[in-house]
Amino acid sequence: MTPRRVGQVFALAVALPGCSGVQSALSPSGREALDIDPLFWTVTAIAAAVTLLVTVLVGLAIYGPRSWRERLSGDWIIVGGGIVFPVVVLTLLLVYGFVVMQAGATRAALAEGPGTTIVGKRWWWKVVYETPDGREIVSANELRIPVGRATPLRLITTDVIHSFWAPRLAGKLDMIPGRTNVLTVEPTEAGISRGQCAEYCGGAHALMSFFVIAMPAEEYDAWLEAEAQPAREPRDESLAAGLDLFLSNGCGACHTIRGTPAAGVVGPDLTHLGSRHSLAAATLPNNAEAIANWIADNQHIKPANLMPEYDYLGADELASISSYLASLE
Repeated sequence: MTPRRVGQVFALAVALPGCSGVQSALSPSGREALDIDPLFWTVTAIAAAVTLLVTVLVGLAIYGPRSWRERLSGDWIIVGGGIVFPVVVLTLLLVYGFVVMQAGATRAALAEGPGTTIVGKRWWWKVVYETPDGREIVSANELRIPVGRATPLRLITTDVIHSFWAPRLAGKLDMIPGRTNVLTVEPTEAGISRGQCAEYCGGAHALMSFFVIAMPAEEYDAWLEAEAQPAREPRDESLAAGLDLFLSNGCGACHTIRGTPAAGVVGPDLTHLGSRHSLAAATLPNNAEAIANWIADNQHIKPANLMPEYDYLGADELASISSYLASLE
């Protein structure tokens, strides 16, 4: 094996692990994604076979024996290879795709519970959980779902077209103004995966992501009940001062913190911000330092987002507000 070939093999071996991970369609962990996976590999194998076949035929047409070049110059290659073969192959793939899609529709009819509504915003996600007794619990930028339980996700948007895509769980589905689309997801294992808005929606589209946390069903039910509770009272004077600064600087006009006077609906609900996996639609890790940086410099972190910068706040004020928000678990 030549050194160049060894290098190519090594590069391929290094690249292959990148095909898995928290946002890889090649590592399915949901029933819908597991249905899509063989379809993807079937299409990939057929594409590779057709590419190889065309390459061989082109090579024979250019460099092959005279007898082969004469055969390949006939009309049969155009009719058979250019019309009949693609029609047959694409028809079979279409039928196979319909079978896969129907499997998803059948499972949607068996979905358990009232489901979750996800609203695409510019450029974040509003997540509204519904409990069996009819309560609505508002969160943001993170989706939690129970393992082994088919959950319907109602996808809507209040501004422009977005697209919800959690590659490890299911295929993507667009969010169209004035329309509700439903995607059923059923994780097969507990863990964290990542999703993305898959339709360009302007501004900070590239930073409109989210994490999906699949939990054992019992843990999910307990978490949902805890999520329904109002924000905890500040534990000490420092955190109480952070809440006062949050309210006095007008943050409550855009954000809700249940159990406080903050009742804004323009931005994400912050009632249990401290328990989320990330900040600003999976843009930053979720900790007090990141919260402070976001408040003061969010337009640099996530250009074109709709939150103003509070760069006039002093370091002590930022630390106080961010410590309070980080304590909201």
